[in-house]
Amino acid sequence: MAIQVLKPKFHVDECLAEIRECLEKGWTGLGFKTVEFEEAWKKYTGHKNAHYINSNTVGLEMAVEILRRENGWQPGDEIISTPITFVSTNHAILRSNLKAIFADVDDYLCLDPEDVEKKITDKTRAVMFVGYGGRIGQLEKIISICKKHNLKLILDAAHMSGTRMNGIFPGTLNGVDVTVYSFQAVKNLPTADSGMICFADDQYDAIVRKLSWLGINKDTYARSSSNGTYKWMYDVDYLGYKNHGNSIMAAIGLVQLKYLDEDNEYRRKLVRKYEELLKDNPKIKIIDANYKDECSYHIFEIAVPDRELVMGKLAEQEIYCGVHYRDNAEYRMYKDQMGKTPKAHELSEHILTLPLHLGVTEEDVVTICKTVNEVVK
Repeated sequence: MAIQVLKPKFHVDECLAEIRECLEKGWTGLGFKTVEFEEAWKKYTGHKNAHYINSNTVGLEMAVEILRRENGWQPGDEIISTPITFVSTNHAILRSNLKAIFADVDDYLCLDPEDVEKKITDKTRAVMFVGYGGRIGQLEKIISICKKHNLKLILDAAHMSGTRMNGIFPGTLNGVDVTVYSFQAVKNLPTADSGMICFADDQYDAIVRKLSWLGINKDTYARSSSNGTYKWMYDVDYLGYKNHGNSIMAAIGLVQLKYLDEDNEYRRKLVRKYEELLKDNPKIKIIDANYKDECSYHIFEIAVPDRELVMGKLAEQEIYCGVHYRDNAEYRMYKDQMGKTPKAHELSEHILTLPLHLGVTEEDVVTICKTVNEVVK
């Protein structure tokens, strides 16, 4: 049987039972299960605020837009970000007519604090930190830099569902202004697609709830549960979007959340096996992680001299790998940043994502590593 690089596992019967409740109640949209999931996520993570949305991507876009609008940022103002990420991270900056300035990465493939500080100008307004593969990297140093220079900090936690540092969820640290999670189809907590945006500031949380529902100041669920004849009466405070989540996806999320820590521990078990079998090969660089016993390990990366050769040999055995990610400076809209992050560019040409999900066995890892070690001599 073929081994895919990423593949979700659903607790099907439990998910169907939760979905059935939505169908029987006749409420599949915003409200009901979305409210329940928000409360469960706050209890699980310790976030003060949590708003359920239809993807991490729209969460990042709304996070940047709200911070821009509420803090008076001007067109052309800058946000320091990483070139090693999915393009939605940096598209969120461009969509608000701001400029993405790339800083280089460290050995965790997260932002390098030294280069971040070098890239700060009088136009810098925020830092976008990506918890690559679930890794925390040097987030605490980034927080200190943001406080020192009075910059906002956006945490793209698409890979970080379940990641902790000494028992604490990184997005709840003092100095993180907003954290956005992903529950996309192959993430550690998979639905079909959805996410959660968690503002530290109550006022921003109130704004994003309106912005995600066309700017309307009273959602359908709230109106349906209110008394009186004026349920239809609402105002529109913003030119908003249709970005909120729905109860069907939230129903799946509620089930998957129950197993998240257990599933992440299995991922860590596989990573330990990978590292054990690859660590003695001097031509293979393992992308390290701090807080290894608390990392979600959404993906596991190595860097090899000839990536295409390794991928080809594994594909011959129906073992399929991936690349996360191409240096974003190679894309047309970010080409002005080309050459400004040499370490990120070099690694992006060699990193390889090995299969890591609940369907992979330790025996599979042995087979994969045997091939990798034979090819990378």
